[in-house]
Amino acid sequence: MSAPPPLQIREANAHLAAVHRRAAELEARLDAAERTVRTQAERLALHDQQLRAALDELGRAKDREIAALQEQLLTSEATVQSLQAAVCQRDKLIRQLQPRAELLQDICRRRPPLAGLMATLAEAERLGPLPASDPSHPLPGGPSSPLANSTGEEEDRDHLQPAVFGTTV
Repeated sequence: MSAPPPLQIREANAHLAAVHRRAAELEARLDAAERTVRTQAERLALHDQQLRAALDELGRAKDREIAALQEQLLTSEATVQSLQAAVCQRDKLIRQLQPRAELLQDICRRRPPLAGLMATLAEAERLGPLPASDPSHPLPGGPSSPLANSTGEEEDRDHLQPAVFGTTV
């Protein structure tokens, strides 16, 4: 075999040098790309870890809030039951007091006429009893008077006591 001509060797050397530079350039770009990928992977892993921690904290916060709301619900339900029991007690008391209230309303409606009657009875009491009558001059309305309110039973009694007006309240 014969040796290649010097021009061909120089061209081959230049080509090899160019290929070597291109390979070194590609290796450098590959290293840079690998460093970038590693850096991005580390950042993504750190970000993922942060997101997982935040998600875990959100889950714990949600659980705490649910527990607080459940406690509040139980307290509210107990309050509602207590208030319902109080309403039932008051309704029962109202039903018990209703007849008395109606009686008091009736008394209040009848008070003015009763006050008039009481004043009249007080006036009659102030006047006092009628003077004792003489049997020869009977009082009108007495037992032997035609004005007397008689059922016939009064005749069997020996004598009636005179009426005395008085009030007992």
